Amino acid sequence: MDSLELIDSFSEFKELKNIDKQTMQHVLEDVFRAMLKKKFNTDKHIDVIVNIDKGDVQIFLNKEIVDDGEVEDSNIEIAYSDAIKIEPDFEIGEEVTEEFKFNDFGRRNILSLRQNLISRIMELEKDHLYKLYKERVGEIITGEVYQVWKKEIMVLDDEGNELILPKSEQIPSDYFKKGESIRAVVAKVDMRNSSPVIILSRTAPEFLERLFELEVPEVFDGLITIKRIVREPGERAKVAVESYDDRVDPVGACVGMKGSRIHGIVRELRNENIDVINYTSNPTLFIQRALSPAKISSIEIDEEAGRAKVFLKPDQVSLAIGKGGHNIKLAGRLTGYELDVYREGEVDVEDVDLEEFADEIDSWILDELKAIGCDTAKSVLKFTSADLAKRTDLEEETIQEVFKILQSEFE
Repeated sequence: MDSLELIDSFSEFKELKNIDKQTMQHVLEDVFRAMLKKKFNTDKHIDVIVNIDKGDVQIFLNKEIVDDGEVEDSNIEIAYSDAIKIEPDFEIGEEVTEEFKFNDFGRRNILSLRQNLISRIMELEKDHLYKLYKERVGEIITGEVYQVWKKEIMVLDDEGNELILPKSEQIPSDYFKKGESIRAVVAKVDMRNSSPVIILSRTAPEFLERLFELEVPEVFDGLITIKRIVREPGERAKVAVESYDDRVDPVGACVGMKGSRIHGIVRELRNENIDVINYTSNPTLFIQRALSPAKISSIEIDEEAGRAKVFLKPDQVSLAIGKGGHNIKLAGRLTGYELDVYREGEVDVEDVDLEEFADEIDSWILDELKAIGCDTAKSVLKFTSADLAKRTDLEEETIQEVFKILQSEFE
């Protein structure tokens, strides 16, 4: 392999990777210098000229002219009698420049040089990829599904870089096939075995925020600010928005005429229900808006405990809780309060508050029941065990045991 073949092979390699010519030139020069330094114990007397475009490397050795018989190191010195053979006008103390032939390296050194060059370029590529995506954390990227595995999906970006979308970062109803286009947000960049691993996400709140920026010009321009986002991926999301311009209706702008703007986002998120509400610093009003579409009768807030008692009419309780308890859970996360739902009116004097059973039923079980609006014994008993199993994280055996304890109170 001569110098031309070597440079050509790495010029092609450079085109596949994103390394500019100047950087490639420096790398080549450094690798050659390291090899020459190893051979001559120094590189101070050596000039290395790399021309990427022509695919050429020239190496020149600069030797000092000394008196005949005083040459101590032939690598850096040349006898006067030999120097005047090259140029008769040379004098002692001057320098003679000789070209070092590439083939003088020897085949073994050339192979070693090639390996060093590959290693350096791979390191540069890894560093380039790490920096590139470290700066893009939180941004949406569009890629192509390259490989689908059980626990993750490999995605290729426009430059052919490999990105990873783990199962845990996919919406539960996501289903992708090889070759499909996919959108996700860059969640983080990890280093594993000295290689950058770019992790994507479709469940992060940032993904929903970026989608709003794409679909709603007022959000992109900063006229509307997204204050908070909470999500149950694939199920429901709540987005609190605010506008500093009184002429702009933030909710209306985000939803669009007849839902035109929000529909695109909903489709991307696999029909995830999105509630857009007006942000306010008034906690009572914020909780009221967060629990929409339920109509709240009254709210009692305990700031120290970070809890709020929400009183509703019986027909509004199920709306406040929502399917699977998602509405009340998200409202709590959005507002920062633990929300306890209570029915007002229609008080059964023979009913018993669930707290009365705290010595017989574990507190976490009571919390599960309260989360779906059951704050009394009879409000629990009106459900079937199958209904409770669907609405809570309780197992059948636990529910049956709770039923026995509550029923015994009325026997």
